[in-house]
Amino acid sequence: MPSQPSKELETFPNPNPERDFVIRIRVPEFTCLCPKTGQPDFATFEIEYIADQLCVELKSLKLYMWSFRDEGAFHEAVTNEILNDLVAATRPRFMRVTGKFNVRGGIYTDVVVEHRAEGWEAPRQVVLP
Repeated sequence: MPSQPSKELETFPNPNPERDFVIRIRVPEFTCLCPKTGQPDFATFEIEYIADQLCVELKSLKLYMWSFRDEGAFHEAVTNEILNDLVAATRPRFMRVTGKFNVRGGIYTDVVVEHRAEGWEAPRQVVLP
C-alpha cells in the first residue's frame, strides 16, 4: 500500500544530546489551499533546530507536511501550526520554522517563527579568520 498523509510525527533519540548542533531540513514541495479561493499555494519550508533528547524522523515529517495538501490555511497560521506540532513532538532546545510561499497575487510571503526552551541560550558564534 502506498504511503498516506499523516499528522503523526515520529521521533528518535538524539545521538549526541550532550552537544548543541544544528539540524537543517528543507522541504521544497509543500502545498496547501488558499482559504479564500481554494487555489493551491506552494511553499518551501526550512526547519532549523537544536535537539534536546529527540529528533524528528524524516519520513514521518514528509507525510506530515503532505497532510496539508487539501487543507485551507493562511500562511501565518500554517507556519505557526507546523512549529507548534514539531515542538510538541521533539521538545527542542531551539527551533525556527520558515515558510517561503510562492507568489500569490503578485506578493511573496515569508513567515518565520521560533521556539526557545526555557533557560536555553544560544552559544556564541565562532568566527574564524
